[in-house]
Order: sequence, then structure tokens, then C-alpha cells
Amino acid sequence: MGERVQLTDPKGRLHTITLAPDATFQTHRGYLRHDEIIGRTEGIVVATTGGVEYLVLRPLLADHVLSMPRGAAIVYPKDAAQIVAMADIFPGARVVEAGVGSGALSMSLLQALGPHGRLLSVERREDFAEIAMANARAWFGADHPAWEVVVGDLAEVLPTAVEPGSVDRVVLDMLAPWENLQVAADALAPGGVLIAYVATTTQLSRFVEDAKATELFTEPRAWETLLRGWHLEGLAVRPDHRMVGHTGFLVTTRRMAPGVQPPLRKRRPAKGAYSGDGEEEWAEDLGERTVSDKKIRRVRRDQERAERLRDEAAGGDVPTQ
Repeated sequence: MGERVQLTDPKGRLHTITLAPDATFQTHRGYLRHDEIIGRTEGIVVATTGGVEYLVLRPLLADHVLSMPRGAAIVYPKDAAQIVAMADIFPGARVVEAGVGSGALSMSLLQALGPHGRLLSVERREDFAEIAMANARAWFGADHPAWEVVVGDLAEVLPTAVEPGSVDRVVLDMLAPWENLQVAADALAPGGVLIAYVATTTQLSRFVEDAKATELFTEPRAWETLLRGWHLEGLAVRPDHRMVGHTGFLVTTRRMAPGVQPPLRKRRPAKGAYSGDGEEEWAEDLGERTVSDKKIRRVRRDQERAERLRDEAAGGDVPTQ
């Protein structure tokens, strides 16, 4: 009761519902009573009154983030998995995240660092922070004990929020991450990982060159992840016609010990890699995609309704859906 479950129909389409006594899941071919699922184990098959069978499982985090209400664009599961793995997010880690968005990456970080770690998330927009916290609350069932969300600019929040050299990992998902290299370096312990998620090659180049110029970090590494599924039907095994292509670039580097400079790079830059006068030329159109106030209000309204239904379900007084 009050638990979220995922129904998969014969065509592989996913439907996420919140279980409540006497409620029903309606389809164009009959309905399914929640009471047939409540109290039973997952991995069962139930049928609608029209005879259509549905597989019942608890949703995975990847399913949740792709279907949850969004204020800002999310970090897709393929990139969140890379961040958790390549930034080496471990249980008990002390992590700082800048740019919460809709909370997708925050939830992946929280699951990796566990209840005894600490995630400090800094978000400039209060409405985005509220949406992210509501999405995480819907997934974890309550406010996560390791999570602190602060509304403000990272450059102003971080110096007073953490002790210098006390942070294990810093994750930057923001428009101009190079503006926060110094505060990130001050917060990171020697050997700590800094990872940035950027959308364009211009942002990628600017971040890498500015990180090198600080002489506070190791040589940055950058990559992107492309996800292609496969069709599996007997001997008809082939790539899917559609794939999850470019969503963003990831770039990672590590904090040098105080007073130690990184070794000089041995390889020669390609001809034309830098402008002739030594000044890098950067594009000016790094504009942030705006999200309308109308969309934010709609998302918050939907979240508040979902929270109200969960509270009513927990209290045992739920109207039929």
C-alpha cells in the first residue's frame, strides 16, 4: 500500500502506479485492481478484466528518473552511471554537486554514497531545488539522511559550507563550470576527483584549458557515452534502429597536492589548436535553455498531488483512481 510498482504490457510498454486499496489501473482493454498486487511479491503476472497480462516489478532508479516530473533537463542514466563509476563515488564519500536540476543525478549519487556519506547539492533556482527534492522523496520514501540542498551560487556557498580539503568528489553540472575551478580545488582533498558534465565542445574546451591553467589538477580526460540497444528474437539478433546518442561530455581530473605542480605535457598540440596570438577564442553563445514558469508550476502541482495520494494511501483513505 502506497508503494510504486511498474507494470509492463505485452508490447514492452511501462506504466508506473502507486498502489492503494480499492484503486484500479484503467486500460483500453479493461482494468486491473490494485488489490490483486498489494501484499504479493514482485515478479508476478496479473491480468486485466479484458485478459491483457501485465508483468509486475518494482521500478528501477533508471525507470524512475525517466518518468518523473522534470523542471530542468535530467542527466540520463547512461551518464549518471559513468559519473558514479568514473568519479569513484563510494559508500561514505563526501560529495559536492553543483546544479541539481530535477534530481536525477542526485539520486544516483545518494544510492552510491549511502546513509553515512554526505551529498551537498547547490542549486541556483529554488523551484528546481523543490522539484528535485520532491522527486527524491518519491523514490526514497522520505528525505535522504545524507542529503543537504542549498539554494545559491557555488562560489558563495562552498567556502562556508565545507572545510578546505575535506571533500572527496566534486560534480559540476552547470553552464560555466570553469568559473568554479578555484573553489572546487580549495574544497577537494589531494587526490580528490573533479568531474564536469557539459553539453557542447566549446564548454568542454574552455573547461579543460582553464583547469590546466590553474596548475591545481592533473591532466583532464574527456569522453562521451553512446548507448545502443539490440533486438533479440531467436536468430534475429541485430542492433536496434534507434539509440541514445550524444547527451553530453564528461571530463574528469584530480586534485594535486598543495604546492605541487602537474608534470609538463610531453605531446605537442595539433597545428591550429590555439589562436595565433595565444588568446583562446571562445564562442559567446553559451546561453542557458530557459524553462517557463508555467511548466514549473505544472510540475510542482503534479508532484504535490502525487505526494497527497501517497499520504492518503499510507493513511488508508484513498479514492479509487
